[in-house]
Amino acid sequence: MPFSPLRPTAISPTPALWPALLLVGVLGLQGCSMLRPGVDKDEGDSASGTGPVIAESSSPSFAVEVRAPDAVRGTLERHLELQRFRNLPDVNASELQRLLGAADANARELLGTMGYFAPTITVELTETPDSKAAPRTVVVTVQPGPQTRIASADIDFSGNPAADPEDAKATTRQQQRVQRNWSLSPGQAFTQSAWDSAKTDGLRQLQARRHPTARIANSRAEVDADKHEAKLSVTYEPGPAYRFGPLRVQGSERYDPDGARRLARLPTGAVYDEAELLDAQLRLASSGYYDAVFLTLDTEGTDPQAAPVVAQVREAPLQKLVFGPGFSTDSGARLSLEHIHNKLPGIGWRAVSKLSLDRETKLASTEWTALPDTNGWRWFAGGQLQREDTGDFDTNSGRLRSGRSKSTKAIDRSYFLQYDYANSQGVGAPPSGTAVSVNYGWTGRYFNNMTAPTRGHGIAVELGVGTTLRPERDPFVRTLVRWQTFIPAGRVQDDAGQGRNARIAVRTEAGAVLARDSAQVPVTQLFLTGGDTTVRGYGYRSIGARTDNGMLYGGRYMAVGSVEWQRPIVYKGEMTDWESTLFVDAGAVADRAGDLDPRVGVGAGVRWRSPVGPLQADLAYGVKTKEVRVHLRLGFSF
Repeated sequence: MPFSPLRPTAISPTPALWPALLLVGVLGLQGCSMLRPGVDKDEGDSASGTGPVIAESSSPSFAVEVRAPDAVRGTLERHLELQRFRNLPDVNASELQRLLGAADANARELLGTMGYFAPTITVELTETPDSKAAPRTVVVTVQPGPQTRIASADIDFSGNPAADPEDAKATTRQQQRVQRNWSLSPGQAFTQSAWDSAKTDGLRQLQARRHPTARIANSRAEVDADKHEAKLSVTYEPGPAYRFGPLRVQGSERYDPDGARRLARLPTGAVYDEAELLDAQLRLASSGYYDAVFLTLDTEGTDPQAAPVVAQVREAPLQKLVFGPGFSTDSGARLSLEHIHNKLPGIGWRAVSKLSLDRETKLASTEWTALPDTNGWRWFAGGQLQREDTGDFDTNSGRLRSGRSKSTKAIDRSYFLQYDYANSQGVGAPPSGTAVSVNYGWTGRYFNNMTAPTRGHGIAVELGVGTTLRPERDPFVRTLVRWQTFIPAGRVQDDAGQGRNARIAVRTEAGAVLARDSAQVPVTQLFLTGGDTTVRGYGYRSIGARTDNGMLYGGRYMAVGSVEWQRPIVYKGEMTDWESTLFVDAGAVADRAGDLDPRVGVGAGVRWRSPVGPLQADLAYGVKTKEVRVHLRLGFSF
């Protein structure tokens, strides 16, 4: 992922002893390695630069016991230099005394990184000849004393203001946000890691937008060990404000660089924003034309108001064959074979052809798409042949469509002409139907994360107007609306103070096909629901309307709703990547709006935050069927 590098900054020294030790930290402890007997100072040098190698004996020369409060004991046990030398063979008395003498300073430096600058430390050596662990034990007893607290934090900025008044105002607002969001406020405990993190967070806020070359000009932590107080100060140098310049594509041989620019949709002339850069990189990487994409802003010797963006790409092969097994609780095991041609001869479009087979569906499809034009709109065309279970019948169907689509950061739009054919088979099956329709689709996604959202909402609208072709021509209107939102429901914290929000996820879906009762609308334009993503506790597409002889079939009206409580799981005092859920789903399908009779499913489940999205496992009870079903799903889609 591209990011603006953190540049090295000068840290102002402080005149007090303990701040100096704090800034030196654990780095000064390596000198203890010279205590190893019989090793020349050059002995450890090697081509790898790893330093001297310490030979360990099978039985320790001495044991180390740390007696200290829980807040500091773990760190001391892990990082005390004594631990490195206890397994050295034949440590004599004089060498051990030198180690004991260094242990006090070592422990004080470690405690200083945790904010304890006035500890009481005793180091004792006890002979334990009868012990199975070691013949001697070094006992380090620590009373850390009061932890240093933040007394004040001064966050300042250097450099000349921008010449443009609007840029100057925007920079001032950004600097004020850095000051407001500063993570170390007066009264909080002071630790080296928290101090480093606070400085870095402030710098990242500047570098993420408008100021990619920002750096830390000066930072200082003055610690008064007697008062147990720390005064912090940091000065940032934002540097010039940058704007996006042209996109330069490097590594393009097979595919048109201008097409890459239209795919990336980088907002040339806009204020630099790292999120926009990442979005452009993701669009290129997911386009299928490139196996690897890396975008960087060129800040060396360029005009900040038109800084070029360099796209280093590794192109995908012209053709690719992909075999994909899969599984879902809705349709069982799945096998698919996909052929991709990134540049069809003659027209240059990208074609994705697919064969897919699972328990419910057999599908052959092809989708052709052109590169987007300068306005972001692209032509597409496609077709499919499908055999699937539609309620109590097997349905053979075909579909052709062609139109244009456009995708922006949050909104997808499309309009297209579509032809549908469907023929249901089985005893008492409805007659076959064909139709042609003009359709428009609009989807807005306003989530905080597109793969694992915890806040925000999404809405999608589909509208089609068409006519049946056989046996008679009857006009119809088809519409479908989907909506989902996440509502915060309190914060869950672990023992260390880390927390995530619990939330309530609300999902609704409603659809209708308006036509004469006698119109033979193809079943592919009708509605069925039930399954992993709609109404849990019921089988996939098992909720529908009924024919005259009581067989399950697609209906003209559909309504689905779901409420789910999602709560992070804390285990043994630590926040985990797991969440628990409780949910209620309901859905209904009918040929008349007044006949909608909801099927309700209730249940509980768990979520695991995987790198590709939430892995969901739910156990649901169908109130109508009185059956329990397991539902598994990977990822989030809207």
